[in-house]
Amino acid sequence: MKLDYPYQNFYQILEANAASIGDKTAIFIDDEKITYAQFLKKVDAFARFLEISGIQRKDRVALIAPNSEEFVITVFAATKIGAIVIPVNNMLKLNEFEYILNDAEAKLLVTSNQFAKEVVELEKKVDTLKRVVWIDDAPFLDEKNVMFDEVLTIRPHIEEPVTMMQLDDEAVIFYTSGTTGKPKGALMSYRNLFSNMIGGQQVFNVNEKDRFIVYLPMFHSFTFTVMTLMPFFAKSSVVIVRKLLPFSNIIKQTLLKRVTVFLGVPDIYNALIRAKLPWYFLWFNNIRLFISGASALSEDTLMKFRQIFKRANMSEGYGLSENSPAAAVNPMDRQKVLSVGKALPGYEIKIVDEEFVEVPRGHVGEIIISGDGVMKGYLNRPEATAETIVNGWLRTGDLGKMDEDGYLYIVDRMKDLIISKGINIYPREIEEELMKLDYVKAAAVIGVSDPKNGEVPIAFLELEDEFETIPTQADVKAALKAELANFKIPKTINFVDELPKTATGKVLKRILKKEYAG
Repeated sequence: MKLDYPYQNFYQILEANAASIGDKTAIFIDDEKITYAQFLKKVDAFARFLEISGIQRKDRVALIAPNSEEFVITVFAATKIGAIVIPVNNMLKLNEFEYILNDAEAKLLVTSNQFAKEVVELEKKVDTLKRVVWIDDAPFLDEKNVMFDEVLTIRPHIEEPVTMMQLDDEAVIFYTSGTTGKPKGALMSYRNLFSNMIGGQQVFNVNEKDRFIVYLPMFHSFTFTVMTLMPFFAKSSVVIVRKLLPFSNIIKQTLLKRVTVFLGVPDIYNALIRAKLPWYFLWFNNIRLFISGASALSEDTLMKFRQIFKRANMSEGYGLSENSPAAAVNPMDRQKVLSVGKALPGYEIKIVDEEFVEVPRGHVGEIIISGDGVMKGYLNRPEATAETIVNGWLRTGDLGKMDEDGYLYIVDRMKDLIISKGINIYPREIEEELMKLDYVKAAAVIGVSDPKNGEVPIAFLELEDEFETIPTQADVKAALKAELANFKIPKTINFVDELPKTATGKVLKRILKKEYAG
């Protein structure tokens, strides 16, 4: 299926919307409403500042910032002058910020005073960094450090006509989460990201009446593309929530701002199930669609959630940063439990063996993706690009299977596969059973070396707070033995206060393996 692209770049979306629905609210944030026309003026002003600051076509503008109006302004303004945006995970540490900004050769940084300590050091360690723009009270001001509010007072007149970016020009660099090592910068074109928005709009039936709530970090690829940019593409509205906590504020904003589309990760949905939601929220909320991403929902969580929110659809999807990021999603009219759905319009998904040959339906193999969502490549890493994109197909490193209807089922990460006495053990299968236990809040299973078996599974559990009787290893194993073959039972059960996770709740199993080995 060939996709039709109505725009060449992000700025053209904003121009068209300001002209046709200029009085419509584009952004709700705190108690403020910003129309499309007002937002365009702010974007034009910041674009002019970027130009005055010497930011040129294809220069890199980094964001180490919380969810904010300024975050979105930066994305559209950079597009207008042809700069490339780098949304950086703001939960990283100084050395990780330094690595990414140097790797990307960032020339300008938009940030917040909560990162002042790190930014002071970054100014010393990132030679390419010429300007820092603070979205709130700056810890200090000089020629290099300026305030965002003051920047917006600059006349939005650009002396020379801007040569607009085209579909295949680079728009954004998503740095991978680094679950398996150093982050890599995935180069994304406008075509890449638009293909995701077009597919998402079609599958989710997004229209001008929809309101999206954005409380998960905007730097994450799914939040960035589907929850922050797609509403502009669809002439919808965005409700920006600055912080995840307190979660009661998200519930409040969802109700008061009449949110219709709600994105979450398994941790969030597990919390919603456990929370004592007020009756009026369940009765009066306008949510028509819940979307789950980042990692798999357990069957138990999915079933309980559907019992509570009977009027809304829960649609589980699958993707990765290198694919803009969404690749598959459950269609609204026919969802399958435990499946992440079918390929988005314009994309194709196959399951292949080690020789890159497609396997029969129902058989497990590596998931590969083709279509306009596949990244242009990794920044500064031609070898990694060649290993990941083969004949136009993106190798995901994920194991899955596909049924006769083309629905995709995620089995596990290839790197997480456990081989015990030559038998494949999929950690996710064990984690699914662990999550059914009432006292388990979160679970992760990894493989460790064993002299007799090659590898054996071991489990790490976060427990629910309200259970007075703490389970033992024997309790957990006994529960699993009723559901799983003996060779799949974890050798040890480790109880932890908190599992190490990425910003979107994906468990960092490499850290668990390192800690266990250490």
